[in-house]
Amino acid sequence: MAGGDPFFVRFWGVRGSIAVPGPSTARYGGNTSCLEIRCGSELLIFDAGTGLRPLGNSLAPNGAVDADLFLTHTHFDHVNGLPFFVPMFIKGNRFRLWAGHLIPQYTLKYVLSEMMIAPLFPAPVEVFQADISYHDFNAGETLHPKRGVALRTAALNHPNNATGYRVEYGGKSICYITDTEHYVDRIDERVVDLVRGADLMIYDGTYTDQEYPRFKGWGHSTWQQGIAVANAAGVKTYVIFHHDPSHDDAFMDKIQAEAEAARPGTLVAREGMTLSP
Repeated sequence: MAGGDPFFVRFWGVRGSIAVPGPSTARYGGNTSCLEIRCGSELLIFDAGTGLRPLGNSLAPNGAVDADLFLTHTHFDHVNGLPFFVPMFIKGNRFRLWAGHLIPQYTLKYVLSEMMIAPLFPAPVEVFQADISYHDFNAGETLHPKRGVALRTAALNHPNNATGYRVEYGGKSICYITDTEHYVDRIDERVVDLVRGADLMIYDGTYTDQEYPRFKGWGHSTWQQGIAVANAAGVKTYVIFHHDPSHDDAFMDKIQAEAEAARPGTLVAREGMTLSP
């Protein structure tokens, strides 16, 4: 990377479906999906689950914030942190919100406005004081939100659609593939193509292979299938993500041990973890 610019991902929320704070999830974390990716001085945020709130609390005291927020999709566990994201209430901050799964039926601003509306929520999106713009695209497009930053995208297999992202910066890559269900009879070539040769792949490992038959059609994959994708695509490091709310720390410890044995170097995402490709 030019001038040794930093390129890293920090995990603020690693859980799927619903936040599960408490002593049994303290080590891996109970907040729902939210990632901070830094490309040099540029801030990219991925998903707005409950992990967005602590991210916002860390950003607010440090001056003006200018960032792009990319949503995989708009199921509640991926957007319910947005009304509690302090930097959006501060004048002078700027945010560009992106989604690749909604058009032509909906727009992102419409969907978020329908979430923040009485009697579901007491304040509309207009309560935000920051400069906010909304950008809809079609999954499969390549985005260039900042100079030197490219985002390749692909449609994922999930109810109501979802988008996978590959962030490329300084010759390195971080892929974020969550809320996608694998196919039982074949590997998902769209995902393999998106993550091929990636330095870091964060992938939906909600279930184990043993659990999956009970949840077929729910839109999620297994950590074992993530290993198959990583191997097929020549991914360097695979990170298991979107932990099921019923999987406590002891269960996640077991997955970490089994995943390390199956593919050495595989990691299980934890809140607060920071990784560089």
